[in-house]
Amino acid sequence: MTARINYADVEVGTELPAQSFPVTRATLVRYAGASGDFNPIHWNEKFAKEVGLPDVIAHGMFTMAEAIRVVTDWTGDPGAVVEYGVRFTKPVVVPNDDAGAVIEVSGKVAAKLDDKRVRVDLTAMSAGQKVLGMSRAVVQLG
Repeated sequence: MTARINYADVEVGTELPAQSFPVTRATLVRYAGASGDFNPIHWNEKFAKEVGLPDVIAHGMFTMAEAIRVVTDWTGDPGAVVEYGVRFTKPVVVPNDDAGAVIEVSGKVAAKLDDKRVRVDLTAMSAGQKVLGMSRAVVQLG
């Protein structure tokens, strides 16, 4: 499958639709079950605080996966992502309440590359702090 976005129609600076992703403790439990990552920093408040964290934190790979959804929703094809990487800068702190946390993600086409590929730079924020740095994806367009 090829991305629904046409390379010729995309310019450097094109903004992808921003999205917000809620995260609750229940979300983290479900992710732990799916990923097999049962580290207590992701579900045990007492343990998280004992190791110096402010509270339970979201899995880094979960945060990374939520961020790339902005790109895959834009292209209409998760297979169009040919490269993706981030640096983890701050944890997503998930309080034990009904609201939890929110990961806010925006993206922008930063460069047009060869072979109908573009580089998309993502910004992921939670509680007013950047949680991913150098978040970049290379996407194959149609």
